[in-house]
Amino acid sequence: MKACPERAAALALLRKYNSEPFHIQHALTLEGTLRWFAQELGHGEDAEFWATVGLLHDVDFENWPEQHCAKAPELLSEIGCSEEFVHAVCSHGFGICSDVEPEHEMEKVLFAIDELTGLVGAAARMRPSKSCQDMELSSLKKKFKDKKFAAGCSRDVIETGAERLGWELDVLLDKTLQAMRTCEDAVNEAMAAL
Repeated sequence: MKACPERAAALALLRKYNSEPFHIQHALTLEGTLRWFAQELGHGEDAEFWATVGLLHDVDFENWPEQHCAKAPELLSEIGCSEEFVHAVCSHGFGICSDVEPEHEMEKVLFAIDELTGLVGAAARMRPSKSCQDMELSSLKKKFKDKKFAAGCSRDVIETGAERLGWELDVLLDKTLQAMRTCEDAVNEAMAAL
């Protein structure tokens, strides 16, 4: 099993440097989504590591956007994160704001789904249900193809992420949608409690 900080310490670090509800919601979404992917891809013994990397992947973004992924190692050292953990966090910015390349499957998944979860979340908010529970893959594909929709979510990064994993884009979209369904209620409850 890979070493990762206790969730309480990780959450406290996230809250120390992030106050925007959007950033906290994104962190919690990535936590739950990566936990699902760990189980789905046969890494259940490392599910907490995957999830905690998801929780802290943007720890430096709110306060230091121009130093995103460069400031993270310093902040993560506050709770004693391993080099492996820091590498995983920094790798999601590869080619964007970091030269740390995603090597492990978890890092490739994080790189692929970071932008995609934002797009799925935006698509969910447009639905009458305000949820991804009843979202079909075909509906998500339409939103993906509409470059004006959630324009801040880079389709190029998502497509590159699917390629790095060796997956068809549809597989990445479908798995991410499934993963987000499993944690949506817990994320909403956590946000309501903030």
